[in-house]
Amino acid sequence: MSPDLVTPGSGRSAAEVNEQIRALWLRSGGSLSAQEREQYELLVVEWAAAIRDRVVRAA
Repeated sequence: MSPDLVTPGSGRSAAEVNEQIRALWLRSGGSLSAQEREQYELLVVEWAAAIRDRVVRAA
């Protein structure tokens, strides 16, 4: 695993993670390599956790 990959549950906001997802897609030109796909999947998991945390805090 690359050291620059994001660890899910890092405490970043959903907006911050979403920005990283968008940047990844822009850098890749819309076609992810295997390594980029792995990073994307980790970012999506982190984003979903951030959304859940926000919903739980709002409740």
